[in-house]
Amino acid sequence: MKDDYYFDAETADNAVKFIETHLTHTKGELAKTPFILLEYQKEEIIRPLFGWKNADGSRKYRTSFIFLPRKNGKSTLAAAIILTLLYLDREFGAEYYSAANDRDQAKIVYSVVADMIKNNPKLLNYVDIFKNSIVYNAQGSFYKAISRETSTKHGFNTSGFIYDELHGMRDDGTENLWQVLETSTGSRKEPISIAITTAGFDKYSACYKMYTYAKKVLDGSIVDPQFLPIIYEADPEDDIQDPKTWAKANPSLGVSLKMEYMKREALKAASQPSYLNIFLRLHLNVWTTAESRWIDDLDIVACNETISEDILLSLPCYGGLDLASVRDLTSLVLMWRVGEKIVVKHWTFIPEDKFEGRSGGTDGVNYMEWADYLEITKGNVTDYNFVKAKIFELCEKYNVQSIAYDRWNSSQLVIECVDEGLKMSPFGMGYKSLSPAAKEIESKIMTRDFIYFNDPIIRWQFGNVQLEIDAAANIKPNKAKSSDKIDTIMAICMSVGEEMYSESPVVSKYTRDNKGFFTI
Repeated sequence: MKDDYYFDAETADNAVKFIETHLTHTKGELAKTPFILLEYQKEEIIRPLFGWKNADGSRKYRTSFIFLPRKNGKSTLAAAIILTLLYLDREFGAEYYSAANDRDQAKIVYSVVADMIKNNPKLLNYVDIFKNSIVYNAQGSFYKAISRETSTKHGFNTSGFIYDELHGMRDDGTENLWQVLETSTGSRKEPISIAITTAGFDKYSACYKMYTYAKKVLDGSIVDPQFLPIIYEADPEDDIQDPKTWAKANPSLGVSLKMEYMKREALKAASQPSYLNIFLRLHLNVWTTAESRWIDDLDIVACNETISEDILLSLPCYGGLDLASVRDLTSLVLMWRVGEKIVVKHWTFIPEDKFEGRSGGTDGVNYMEWADYLEITKGNVTDYNFVKAKIFELCEKYNVQSIAYDRWNSSQLVIECVDEGLKMSPFGMGYKSLSPAAKEIESKIMTRDFIYFNDPIIRWQFGNVQLEIDAAANIKPNKAKSSDKIDTIMAICMSVGEEMYSESPVVSKYTRDNKGFFTI
């Protein structure tokens, strides 16, 4: 078997020399300086990819899985590989691609490739640069950036491609972009397919399947001499606060990835549960079961303090109303601020048929066990008249200042409440409205300043929450992605947000005038 392959040191050296002599960094403090490969980039990736040959002189490695956390120079490395193929492979009419999951991601590697060429007049002399493609005129070859959105998935005759952030590739049961490109290499003598990615959270994805395959090639349980796995990751038992763990997962630590940055990120992960999965996935390359988790059940359980009902009667409180479909759960939450603590109570309404398991629901819970914590309405749909009556009852009992509701999911119930004198406030479901409230709730739970009367429905629904997090680290619960019901949690967020955005509370409670309308 060994005689079937050989290492061509000259070709490997030429690839390294081309990169370090002709290519530059394009951003940051190293911009326009030579791209000097780090040891692992040189010895584990570039030299093996270009140096190992089949007996006939063709490229040995046809597929590579490069698994690196964020800020380890993946885009720069991907661009360098693309340009080495384009300038050194000398295949006439070659087609090289960088693929990504969306247009913005596709632009990243393409921009680095184009800037590297522009930084070197010698390289620029051989090509024409267009908006989405670069043509190597002497060879009749080209490089193009494509995405799922822009690709027609037809007409490829691929010589080589790099798929950037493969973990984000959607697998909808049809032929995915990786498959399209890989199956288009059949007429080429020495095609190469490269995935370069961080960890993801979908363990049913094509990326995870390739990751597990790469792990088996590494440990020898699968023999595939044409597959080159490069994996940098922390192990489950590793201490995520230990710099040794950071170095283990990040071969560029101290170069493209600064130690101070990792310290800040690790502390953030320790103090913010919503950020833990992000840190694990992006900076330690650990696959998670969800994009981001929010509150650990142990932290909810630890908030076991209660408070006397009498204390709440005179204090100002704020409501959040989550109006679900008529066959589903509707939740009203009232919240109080007692010193440093947030106190919440909920009234969750469920149709009788659903409660008794006759409506064919798929929630996977036995609501009958929680009868004492639910408001059951007659029939197979939620009785909104019952809900309204309960709202009026609570407004007379407690010092309710206002009630927030989803402005995109209002109903006749809201109109009737407003018509009868209740202050109802439309509440947005975007980051701007939800993130401050969600972060406040998270903070209070972590400091054990959250009182929920050990309510099993609240505990259950916190465990269902799937967070969305944007680039600015704003957070919001996502109903569509969450594993089960989070109606009460959404109502809690709205109630807290309503309190945070409100003016100074008034002393008097809602009372009915002689016409039955609410007044303050």
